[in-house]
Amino acid sequence: MKIISVVGARPNFMKIAPFIKAIQTFNATLEPSNFQIIEHLLVHTGQHYDDRMSKSFFESLGIPDADINLGIGSGTHAEQVGHTMIAFEKVLLEEKPDWVVVVGDVNATLACSVTAKKLNIKVCHIEAGLRSGDMSMPEEINRLVTDRLSDLLLTPDTLSNANLKAEGVSDSRICFVGNIMIDTLESNRVKASNLSIADILKSNCLEGEASKSINTENGYAVLTLHRPSNVDEKDILEPIIDFLTNEVAKDMPIIWPIHPRTQKTVQQFGLWDKVVACKQLILLHPIGYHEMLRLNMNATLMLTDSGGLQEECCVLGTPCLTLRWNTERPVTLKEHGGASVLVGNNIKRIREEYHIALKAGRVPQRSELWDGQTAMRCVQAIVNYR
Repeated sequence: MKIISVVGARPNFMKIAPFIKAIQTFNATLEPSNFQIIEHLLVHTGQHYDDRMSKSFFESLGIPDADINLGIGSGTHAEQVGHTMIAFEKVLLEEKPDWVVVVGDVNATLACSVTAKKLNIKVCHIEAGLRSGDMSMPEEINRLVTDRLSDLLLTPDTLSNANLKAEGVSDSRICFVGNIMIDTLESNRVKASNLSIADILKSNCLEGEASKSINTENGYAVLTLHRPSNVDEKDILEPIIDFLTNEVAKDMPIIWPIHPRTQKTVQQFGLWDKVVACKQLILLHPIGYHEMLRLNMNATLMLTDSGGLQEECCVLGTPCLTLRWNTERPVTLKEHGGASVLVGNNIKRIREEYHIALKAGRVPQRSELWDGQTAMRCVQAIVNYR
């Protein structure tokens, strides 16, 4: 059996690492002549292509170098999808795989699932069934199309199962396997816990930030911010920054690994000096998986518009303010037993939930099958598919 799995952007890397390891473990249990031996090829579309956004994650998570790199790079959504489809079709015609495995909801997920199905190749979607209900999000389009086309839908939670069934997907195509992101978290806890927070700050701070001396012993907040809905308009971004620098920073230090697109807009809007001047806020380059996991392990609070961090906060117990109006991961919300609350970008709402979160403390929560064994269930589901 030949499987091609696809990654395109950083969120994919944390999901594909345990899947590759599970294939290796599965193959090790079989005789070399067994027809179920899996030949695996990893294709990287190159959507995230610089060292901090891509290479460092491959190295730290032990992901082997991609067998094929399409080198697509940046561009509009249409450019990325179109160029990926053209390049990936050539790979499929050459390699003739039995399965194409896509993960998550990035442009590579959509492009490669469409291309595979046009060539009558079976598609498996890991992390299927997530829905935000927000059609203005490109990721929602990617999720809907990929799930509609996929032969095998591997879901992370029971709410995702319900979404697919409500859309008319047959039970035979759905397999509840759990959250593969938690596999990565569990297998990297020890390595992350051995890192020094002081060293993380020192080795990753932006130029000029090294002079800031913040004390993380009594708690700190971690911030990530990259979605267009939060960073592309000054009228939205400036009040968020004012709240952080004028209110949160008075209570505790803020650690902000700043996304390149966010740094660009902060500078364009004339807000950079305000951020840099805050002595309790330290700016970092985008950091690696283990560094972020280490920061999350001891954070008093997470403020984020990232999907994956919502999930990690649940398992780690970090109170999480999700700076979005909706989430495709409702299982992470307090009303479903999680650690996250949706606050959007309304400062009054953020302020209210901020003070509630400070009193809540850390309460780890673990959804069903978020046990670190999802990747092997994914492999078994593909092998047993009929």
